[in-house]
Amino acid sequence: MPTKLIATINSTGRQTASFIRVASAVGWHVRAQVRANEGIVAEELASLPNVELIEGDLTGPGLKPLLSRLFAGARIAFINTTHWGDEVAIGKACADAAKKAGVAHYVYSSMPDHSVFGQDWRALPLWSSKFAIENYVRQLGIPATFIYTGIYNNNFTSLPYPLFQMELQHDGSFVWQAPFHPNDPLPWLDAEHDVGPALLQIFKMGPSHWKGQRVTMAFERLTPLQACARFSRGVGRPVRYVHGEIDIKVSLPSGYREQLAILQETLGDKRAPYFGPELEYPREARGIWEGYRGLEEYAREIFPDEEYANGLRWMEDGRNGFEGGDADGDGVESVGMASVPGSRPITPGGISQANGLQITSAYTPKSHPEGMGSDFFVGSV
Repeated sequence: MPTKLIATINSTGRQTASFIRVASAVGWHVRAQVRANEGIVAEELASLPNVELIEGDLTGPGLKPLLSRLFAGARIAFINTTHWGDEVAIGKACADAAKKAGVAHYVYSSMPDHSVFGQDWRALPLWSSKFAIENYVRQLGIPATFIYTGIYNNNFTSLPYPLFQMELQHDGSFVWQAPFHPNDPLPWLDAEHDVGPALLQIFKMGPSHWKGQRVTMAFERLTPLQACARFSRGVGRPVRYVHGEIDIKVSLPSGYREQLAILQETLGDKRAPYFGPELEYPREARGIWEGYRGLEEYAREIFPDEEYANGLRWMEDGRNGFEGGDADGDGVESVGMASVPGSRPITPGGISQANGLQITSAYTPKSHPEGMGSDFFVGSV
């Protein structure tokens, strides 16, 4: 396989870090922009072979020189913009720099604008910014592909984040409350595990195959009831879905609060499809990458470790594992839980109570490098 030079931005995010790990493993050279060289993800990426970190902010007067350096000599690029700064301006500047540098295949992580479908649906603001950037990239005429990511499995946490809190109950079970209709299918993705391998295949097939296409990066199609059933079997505890309004228990930046309010209306009340009515899944993503990690596997193998890293210790209560459940995946049957000894040592110290959950005084989830910053939000929604 020939050596390739790849440019990425926001490289500590789940999507981009997943791709960098895979690209490094196959011997491709990655030039990766990060906001800071500090943090567990940045340090991990810096330790990988063939990876060069470029530290710099994507806002302010230094943007163009930074992008010029980032894209110089790059043949391919994976660009996932975020809400920090003027996202549309940053996205346009990245596309301009890529065109100037002669990038041969430009993959942009986009999302839909529901207002364009003529169904009286409002646009989710953090998604419509990405759609505007996608349209600009198309106008430039560079060889580009656009991935649309589903809901991250990793969004689930028992910490009091809105929308994807898997709230721990006194009996050891979990409750997920969200505005999605219980029977409406949703797209699911393990971003850390699967974005990288899928992108590698897209880049290997090249722009002649993927130019101009939208690719749904979602490997499972599950209703909320089915998702809870899968999660329940994986984590070994009953999981109940509650169809209700988004419960906001922590302070949020105004932009994300608006995003959640419109999501509740558009995807919840009006039951608009997650990707809109035009994109199908998961057959396309599975055709690109067959080794995906499903929600049940995530709940069994990864969720307890991420919770533990975040200072939570519910997995130590001896109530992991239960018999029963719904074999068809259409609901969850709550039954008694068997006593299964915990497998990890309890690490005492720095424990406080918040919303009925035991969390460390540091509070910041180590699995999310952005943590609980003033402008933090979880995952693709």
